Amino acid sequence: MIVDKTGSPLTATENIKPDTRHGVILYAENVSVSFDGFKALNDLNLYINDGELRCLIGANGAGKTTLMDVITGKIRPDTGKVNFGQQIDLLQLDESEIARAGIGRKFQKPTVFEALTVFENIELSLAGDKGIMTSLFNKLSGEDNDRIGEILETIGLLEEAYYPAGRLSHGQKQWLEIGMLLAAKPRVLLVDEPVAGMTGQETERTAELLTSLVGEHSVVVVEHDMAFVRSIAKKVTVLHQGSVLAEGTMNEIQSNPEVIRVYLGEDVAS
Repeated sequence: MIVDKTGSPLTATENIKPDTRHGVILYAENVSVSFDGFKALNDLNLYINDGELRCLIGANGAGKTTLMDVITGKIRPDTGKVNFGQQIDLLQLDESEIARAGIGRKFQKPTVFEALTVFENIELSLAGDKGIMTSLFNKLSGEDNDRIGEILETIGLLEEAYYPAGRLSHGQKQWLEIGMLLAAKPRVLLVDEPVAGMTGQETERTAELLTSLVGEHSVVVVEHDMAFVRSIAKKVTVLHQGSVLAEGTMNEIQSNPEVIRVYLGEDVAS
């Protein structure tokens, strides 16, 4: 049984709308995670506002991936609370329930069905629990066709709709996977290093794509490419040794002495 943070039952996870009356859609409070004595997260507090784009930066081992794992139910914290809106306790849900509730995650390496067309990849993501065979051989509704068309236009792959996904460039596969997430209508998108391995042109297009999603979605981007972060960030959170070291605009982060000391270093001037 799914329950909220007060212990009251919740049903039909995909139909639960997070309570964002206070403007915050994602709460992580006093979260700690240890692996064999190493604190991957150390009493971490993070608040993501509804409809914002937030960049998370930090050196390797700062806790970025562990935090994403906690939010999506892949691992359970030793202590702390993680809520989706005011009322949904994510620690009571498993990974599939969290995805159905409206939190989508894109990993660094794109995972698309390369033998299927771009259109079919999006179609499968609309399918929910219907299964691959049912999805591919049942006729789509007009509404579903329109939805797929909108997504393909958003991710810039309308002309490639009937190409096998394996023919796409690395950047296009990244955009397709973002489209597959959008098909599930998430309220929050967690995006891990979206521009790794991209050309300069693909990086620019990815910045345009992610910023276009803001408002309807909350977008959390984990990225090491500081030039890319500068191009999209309104607010940046810096993690260090499993805790939040600093938050602010990119200009504020770049001029923060502690951030310069432990993370940015010479890169702050580039």
